[in-house]
Amino acid sequence: MLDVTRLAMLRELSLRGTIAAAAHAMGYTPSAISQQLATLEREAGVALTERSGRRLRLTPAGERLVRRAGTILGELEAAEVELRTSTDDVSGTVRVAVFQSAALTLIPATLQRLHATHPALTVLVRQSEPGSALADTWARDHDLVIAEEYPHHSAPHYPGVDRRPLVTDEIRLVVGEAHQHVRRLADAADAPWVMEPRGTATRHFTEEACRVAGFEPDVRFETPDLQAHARYISAGLAVGFLPGLMWEAAGLAGSTRALPGSPHRTVFTAARSASRGDPAIDAVRAALEHAAHTIAAEREAPRA
Repeated sequence: MLDVTRLAMLRELSLRGTIAAAAHAMGYTPSAISQQLATLEREAGVALTERSGRRLRLTPAGERLVRRAGTILGELEAAEVELRTSTDDVSGTVRVAVFQSAALTLIPATLQRLHATHPALTVLVRQSEPGSALADTWARDHDLVIAEEYPHHSAPHYPGVDRRPLVTDEIRLVVGEAHQHVRRLADAADAPWVMEPRGTATRHFTEEACRVAGFEPDVRFETPDLQAHARYISAGLAVGFLPGLMWEAAGLAGSTRALPGSPHRTVFTAARSASRGDPAIDAVRAALEHAAHTIAAEREAPRA
């Protein structure tokens, strides 16, 4: 009978591309992975990998076995979920991947609620870029991911991963005290800008919006840290786009300018379909949704 752990190692090799990356993901040494894959080949009685230059790639038989391995691991996860639903206690560990603005605004209230309602539940939070976090959740590195999707920039879809909407977050131009004369996007043509690094959905969205408005933005600051964006803007050093979760948390609501079409990003949670019904993951999702609903209610409440 084929060993499940070795099947998982073969699948990791397929997902990660190298022995070293698979070893890092699973917490083994590269030599241990190599030895276990060699044993798996002997158990299977057929070559599962082959050399291609300096890299190791799967043979057609190896690729077929990886597809089966994904199904087998999914069934095992579903069996574990069934066992956990047989008790009224919500416990265990949930590994959550989250991007920065959600980590700053949604996670604290979520963890406080879970501490009060499910004290035996442990939540491990790791900040991660949404695209890679979705891939890692599909690969079973995380149990739940909080991700974002910008207009016209769909986040990657993976088979066997289901999504649930969490927050619809308006994106606005934020100008700060030094640039209060900027009333619309075209007025910011001569202003210095802060943006996320090239290659990110937010950077592409911002640059395209500026070009549609008729100018090429003068990018003076480049950082993935949205707290830094808010600081540069409030100090008068730059203007930039921020989603509602960030400009509200930074106290910059009075310095925002609506963009044409009132664009929004979508914040959502994603988990493997095999974990559907897991009481621990369901509890974390429910607490996140409660935090999101609280933020939405505060936005809609009349100002004193």
